[in-house]
Amino acid sequence: MFTQAIYIPVVSVCPVRETPNHRSEMTSQLLLGEQVHVLDNSVDGWLQIRSLHDGYEGWCQAIQLAELATPIEPTGYYDRELGFANVNGQPMPVFMGTPVYPEPIKAGVFSISFTGLTINTVDEDKHIQLQEIALQYLNTAYLWGGRTFAGIDCSGFVQMVYRQLGIHMQRDAWMQATEGESIGFLQEAQPGDLAFFDEPDGRITHVGILLNDHEIIHSSGKVRIDDIDHQGIISRDQKKRTHQLRIIKRYFS
Repeated sequence: MFTQAIYIPVVSVCPVRETPNHRSEMTSQLLLGEQVHVLDNSVDGWLQIRSLHDGYEGWCQAIQLAELATPIEPTGYYDRELGFANVNGQPMPVFMGTPVYPEPIKAGVFSISFTGLTINTVDEDKHIQLQEIALQYLNTAYLWGGRTFAGIDCSGFVQMVYRQLGIHMQRDAWMQATEGESIGFLQEAQPGDLAFFDEPDGRITHVGILLNDHEIIHSSGKVRIDDIDHQGIISRDQKKRTHQLRIIKRYFS
């Protein structure tokens, strides 16, 4: 096993793959500056990583990561759709949810500055704030493993929206469903509660954010607003039921 040094991506978006191969499934993404432990460096050109943020594991191109010289905590997460950091004197695009550090950081041969990137301030009414954040992603294309405005999956969408409130969710829908407080009935739901949906075999494979007791915003084809009832989601575009409701969870009051 490799030493537990802290590494970060030195690119805007670093694909995380199931196996160390460019043809392998992309299961997630890392954003510039997100901290990981390296678990294995035995495959030429690849590193097996575990995210310090959510514990998610996978394989990344070694050239897209560098060891963080001095461990440091971010002050928050970038709160706009698209901005620019500075990497070795050149602009680097960054997406919403990218960690913002209070001072320039060093990682290998890279010097990264986050000057000018604003971070979200958590308001007292988290329910309204969460809805406003979620709506910024509206019409973003669905991308399996995605976590940005360039493409995002259902659980990545939830994770990135909740991150702006300082609530760190796990990566996959079934993982997220293991936490939080169960809500018995849809009529009791509050804006920001999560609704989970399952397959006929019982596997939870989808999640969305409730806007109220009859509307949900979720990533399915694109980030969209659909109707929901006690049975599940009814697509406004397709005019049919698309997801079967399993459980509703609450993560903040």
